[in-house]
Amino acid sequence: MILEVAVNGATPRSVNPHVPLTPAEVADEMLACVARGASIAHDHHEAMFVPDGVHPVEPYVEAWSPVLARYPDLLLYATMAAGARGIPIETRWAHHEELARRGLGGLSLVDPGSVNLGLTSDGAIAEAAAPGPYQNSLADTEHMFARCAAHGTGPSISIFDPSFLRVALTLHRHGRVPRGAIVKLYFGGALEFGLPPTTTALEAYLEMLEPSGLPWSVAVLGGDVVATGLAETAVRRGGHVRVGLEDYAGDRTPTNTELVDEIVALLADLGRRPATIAETRGILGL
Repeated sequence: MILEVAVNGATPRSVNPHVPLTPAEVADEMLACVARGASIAHDHHEAMFVPDGVHPVEPYVEAWSPVLARYPDLLLYATMAAGARGIPIETRWAHHEELARRGLGGLSLVDPGSVNLGLTSDGAIAEAAAPGPYQNSLADTEHMFARCAAHGTGPSISIFDPSFLRVALTLHRHGRVPRGAIVKLYFGGALEFGLPPTTTALEAYLEMLEPSGLPWSVAVLGGDVVATGLAETAVRRGGHVRVGLEDYAGDRTPTNTELVDEIVALLADLGRRPATIAETRGILGL
């Protein structure tokens, strides 16, 4: 089973003091998680919502270089500016281009749709999680897939909503999704978007996915993918799992390594283990 760790995202230290923010902290966290079984790692060095849509490449290079020095074939990928309406995809995706040109990461982000990232709800209040919708047109989506093909990077396809998956699968049927793709099924926890983290919701996605043969993983944004039972269900159904402080929400303040250890323990109980980096590349066809 492929184990991905998303080490920070938009989670502030006011929520969890263990969130790595600097390139050096990110590198140390990734190295610790890979040593425990992660074979894909993801991080943010800028907020998703930035006015000009630009994410500099240098912090990624600084964070990833020591990690790749130890694990040259590890799969890494960056985030992308959201909510940047009117800003061309070429601008928002430029750091992915440069990382790919430098041969860093092996994966590139593809977000094949638009979504209101939802309300956050603690039972007492509900407030917007983001100032506006995350917007990616069909032309933007085709651009991201085409550039992945040009650079030979595997598309990390974010699915926030069923319509995202239908777009990606339609393009896949027409040969416009390059090799190396993995479909990331993101379920909404305290972050109210898309489908909730239930077996019924997962089965709805899998009904759509099955004819494609594409590998897939699950994550709960604003929740706990292990505690909900979704991780176990996904493993039993042949899927993969993402954990990390970008996604986690709950009563605890765990570290990334603790979250990785929890999913590794679950795998052991199920008679499974994390895929090695080489096995992960093989599963994805990279």
